[in-house]
Amino acid sequence: MDKNYIISRLLDVIENGDGDMGRNQYLLKQINKNNPIFESDKKYLRRILKLELDIDEFYKIEKSKTGGILKNKSVSLNSNLTNCALCNIDIQLNEKSTRYQKKWYHQNCFKTISEKQEIKSSENKDFGNSVKPKIKKDPVQFILTAAIFIFLIAAVYFILGPISMIAMGLGGVITIYHVVGARKKLFATNVSSKRGPSIFLLFLLGSPFIIAAMIAYEGYTLLESPVRIILLWAMTISFWSTMLFVPMAVLSKHREDIQQDVKTYPTISIIIPAYNEEKVIAHTIEGLLETKYPKKEIIFVDDGSSDKTLSIAMQYKDKIKVLHKENGGKASALNYGLVYAMGEIVVIVDADTIIGRHSLKEIVKGFEINEHVGAVAGNIKVRNRVNWITKCQALEYITGIQIVRRAFDVFGSITIVPGALGAFKKSLLAEAGAYGKETIVEDFDQTIKLLKAGLITQGSSKATAYTEAPNTLQDFVAQRKRWYRGNIQVLKRHSDALINPRFGYLQRLSLPYLFLGMIITPIIGFTATANAILGIILGDGLYVLQVSAIFIVVHYLMSALAIRIDEEDPKLLWHAGFLVFGYKQIVDFLLLKALIEQLRKKKATWTSAKRIGV
Repeated sequence: MDKNYIISRLLDVIENGDGDMGRNQYLLKQINKNNPIFESDKKYLRRILKLELDIDEFYKIEKSKTGGILKNKSVSLNSNLTNCALCNIDIQLNEKSTRYQKKWYHQNCFKTISEKQEIKSSENKDFGNSVKPKIKKDPVQFILTAAIFIFLIAAVYFILGPISMIAMGLGGVITIYHVVGARKKLFATNVSSKRGPSIFLLFLLGSPFIIAAMIAYEGYTLLESPVRIILLWAMTISFWSTMLFVPMAVLSKHREDIQQDVKTYPTISIIIPAYNEEKVIAHTIEGLLETKYPKKEIIFVDDGSSDKTLSIAMQYKDKIKVLHKENGGKASALNYGLVYAMGEIVVIVDADTIIGRHSLKEIVKGFEINEHVGAVAGNIKVRNRVNWITKCQALEYITGIQIVRRAFDVFGSITIVPGALGAFKKSLLAEAGAYGKETIVEDFDQTIKLLKAGLITQGSSKATAYTEAPNTLQDFVAQRKRWYRGNIQVLKRHSDALINPRFGYLQRLSLPYLFLGMIITPIIGFTATANAILGIILGDGLYVLQVSAIFIVVHYLMSALAIRIDEEDPKLLWHAGFLVFGYKQIVDFLLLKALIEQLRKKKATWTSAKRIGV
């Protein structure tokens, strides 16, 4: 009996979910390192591996490699397993157990001990115990958070004057309203009530008129002050976003840091839908095979590819399920894969995405927060940061996920569980309905359906996935054309949720914010630029300069906070200014173009960037 045979048998046991998962992982680690194991561990291995030979034969072979410290003592095949050091009762194979200070305990017995004395998490980290991790507070995060608020309030008060303070106060009231509301149940109640738009939606639509009235009351004519109306409207929205999102992001980060390790390992089914992905598919499959998770199955679905995608995937047929179907679109490929999925949790991974080695374990944590959690979104990062446009996208992803999405995570209402890395409870996914072909952004549409079903959607920033972003302007436009047209399709398709309070935070906050981002923001962006130019011409250039400076400084501070939270490359901060001037105008233009095409009822088509296979 050799080492490889023992390891192979133990890996089979782990794959089948037999025995004690924590103990199995520990023994695998010890054997791999040629470390000695206890007599009780040897008894456990004989029973769980059903060995006919003496396990110490293995140690005879490895003895010379370990300096002779391993003793060759025979163990009877019928030997009992070790007793619990606390209750002295046998620990059965199917019972959860924990080893502490060279002794084995029933997990429940160990909990009794841990209540009486402090157990260092480092001594138990391999066994999935519920020991709270020690969190190091990052003072830089708190300094940046304080700097954002101090600067914004001081700038508005000392530079822009009383009208601006009142306008900002409107945003502050809405912020307090949402923060107080977050203390209630996050999941939708699905109880019918009187229909009407959310307070936030009314605020979005009504604030420019309120600001215009305040300016008129101060003695300006509306004809003379279009610049200030538009710029104050933009500032009010920005103030609201900052006041709400920044503290919620810090809170979300804290909650994620104190979250306990995975208690159980449900079976995961990973579905990879693919169409003509020959340049990247091998990296994606190999990355998933190397990902550390004990109970997983990988399902590759070829959606009628015309290149070598299927033949490349077939090289891994002994390790994954390879399915093939006629071309029908990504939604149909996902539905096809779901038929073959055996896991309790279904993870969707794009064909150009490489996930982190611990991402599956991290994404499972999200489902243990609340029984109403239907989906968990991964942390998507750009891996090909090779030029200006890819670095801007990398920073856009970081700020969007670490600031905006973290805020929605606190409210249990993340609106997009991305196709690059997203996890779902299979049973709840089935209740919400199959992936639909009505839109060209199936991940967004499916997430909204889950929220409308009264479920919670969470995010995991530790479940990382690295995707290939468009590295040319042409490919960027192609990608965003599909995204923005599809987003507008989803907003139109689920517009009923804007006025139906039964949908909880989807109606109160998330969907109005999407309305803000897809329709209001590009309009504000272009009108603000035009009015800034007009203001300079009319002699109000100082006011325009002051407002622009406030925007830039606040955005830099928020980008710095996002980078710090995500422990990302600080050099990306050099590109933060482009997310205010330059890159932002390209995005606003593409959003407006998509909106105009939708109004003209132009057919939305699937467009995507070319793969470069980095």
